[in-house]
Amino acid sequence: MGKALEGVKILDMTHVQSGPTCTQLLAWFGADVIKVERPGVGDATRGQLRDIPDVDSLYFTMLNHNKRSVTLNTKADKGKEIFVKLIKECDVMVENFAPGALDRMGFSWERIQEINPRMIYASIKGFGPGEFEDCKVYENVAQCAGGSASTTGMRDGVPIVTGAQIGDSGTGLHLALGIVTALFHREKSGRGQRVECAMQDGVLNLCRVKLRDQQRLQHGPLKEYSQHGEGIPFGDATPRAGNDSGGGQPGRILKCKGWETDPDAYTYFITQAAVWKNVCDVIGKPEWKEHADYAKPEARLTRLNEIFGVIEDWTMTKTKFEVMEICNPLNIPVGPILSMKEIAADRSLRKTGTVVEVDHPERGPYLSVGNPIKLSDSPADVERSPLLGEHTDEILRDVLGMNEDEIVAAKAEGAV
Repeated sequence: MGKALEGVKILDMTHVQSGPTCTQLLAWFGADVIKVERPGVGDATRGQLRDIPDVDSLYFTMLNHNKRSVTLNTKADKGKEIFVKLIKECDVMVENFAPGALDRMGFSWERIQEINPRMIYASIKGFGPGEFEDCKVYENVAQCAGGSASTTGMRDGVPIVTGAQIGDSGTGLHLALGIVTALFHREKSGRGQRVECAMQDGVLNLCRVKLRDQQRLQHGPLKEYSQHGEGIPFGDATPRAGNDSGGGQPGRILKCKGWETDPDAYTYFITQAAVWKNVCDVIGKPEWKEHADYAKPEARLTRLNEIFGVIEDWTMTKTKFEVMEICNPLNIPVGPILSMKEIAADRSLRKTGTVVEVDHPERGPYLSVGNPIKLSDSPADVERSPLLGEHTDEILRDVLGMNEDEIVAAKAEGAV
């Protein structure tokens, strides 16, 4: 059986992280992603954060699997002519340029519709329409503007950004969903449409529980937050909550055996109400099962520091994996804090294709993430990223139907 998006051609005008995340996901599902790059330069990330001199960086390779690279100078007349032909032949164009960049090149949405009425034109911008729509946005700016940073960190500390790329990669994932939705709609309508994702919007979508809590504050304190149990009054905005659980079940990150020397010897422990009695047995506090101060979830909310202190006394006697082995059979939700070193060596993640080893002709083998979405009939194989312009001749010949003389002439004019 073929890949889910086999036959779909993507004109990939993206660079850095947010757009390439989107187009890589589509490529994993079988779309033919044609990455357009500047001759001699390419995507800026090819040269960023290099660990091996004069070789494509891991930043680039890990975001551009399963794609074909064509170099194209869209400022040259012949380059623009080739670009128009690509628009005619492709189903989707994806870009994350600065606001208005393609319009200034002469390729507005209206012009693209004239060239190919079935084209789906997908864009990532920092902000949606409004006073900030022309502002340039990077990962951490998006996290701050989308509400993540203000609600992350310790209550009495500065706002903190997360290591998860929720602004860039998160918005890329949102855009991919928008594209396949537009493709599905085109099957009925016969026409393409615009798909737009703002990074601020994407971050906010991932922070919806904090917007939930903002509204709950109007009706009283957030009782599952640690500060409630400590008698600290709430302000008028959702506060930073440290490592408290974002849901209704109190949770904390707790030290495990070896924490003095291992920075990742911790576990996340949730005192889920349904298994509270099991928690009491595990930590050696059977009397708490019926005690009026601990038996009911509401009573425990003002005693969370004491409760998690006792639980931590227990977890510190076990490794993070021993905590998991003991608690999982009892349905107590726990999870070890895994370092990137541990994740890289995880055999189960290798087996499922979540972590893959890829061989590159210049840098050799390296680890990357695989497709996090698994389809039963459409497995996603991870192929190496393309070298700069590696498929230029192939695309001009096979996709656009140019003959060898035309290709040679295009090169002579500096178009490719």
